Amino acid sequence: MARGKIQMKRIENPVHRQVTFCKRRAGLLKKAKELSVLCDAEIGLFIFSPHGKLYELATKGCMQSLMEKYTKYTKEIPAEEAKGKQANNYMELKEEIGLLKHEIDILQRGIRYISEGGAPGAMTLNELNVLEKHLEVWTYQVRSAKMDIMVQEIQLLKNKEGILEAANKHLQEKILIRSFK
Repeated sequence: MARGKIQMKRIENPVHRQVTFCKRRAGLLKKAKELSVLCDAEIGLFIFSPHGKLYELATKGCMQSLMEKYTKYTKEIPAEEAKGKQANNYMELKEEIGLLKHEIDILQRGIRYISEGGAPGAMTLNELNVLEKHLEVWTYQVRSAKMDIMVQEIQLLKNKEGILEAANKHLQEKILIRSFK
């Protein structure tokens, strides 16, 4: 049985997205290790999770030595080539800034839309879809934070329960000792 081709687009469900990230991260690290062993290649790999956690792999030596080697190699690039790369980076950054400004504008209009009770015609369908995606992510983050707080509170209550049970046991022992006197 063959697997179906996966469409390359962002996974909307945050739980499925996290599961896919974990599985694919593990597969990527495994492939990097295999490439290193099979081809005697030096591989350094950084992966930042959506939550900002760092995963790294240095197949030979340490990541610091690979970074130094990389820095030394990139300094040897001719000046003209470096200027061309800087110009490309500048254009990419400018493009990204434009996209972020557009997204901020959509989110600000979304906030106005929500606060005004959803005035008809205030936002396009695409803008509402973007707003919906952001709201789903924010809801997931709020629920996660809420669950973390609830787990901490449950743990504190369990600790308190243990302390109270120990104190109760101690007091019952004192009562038994006094009743025998």
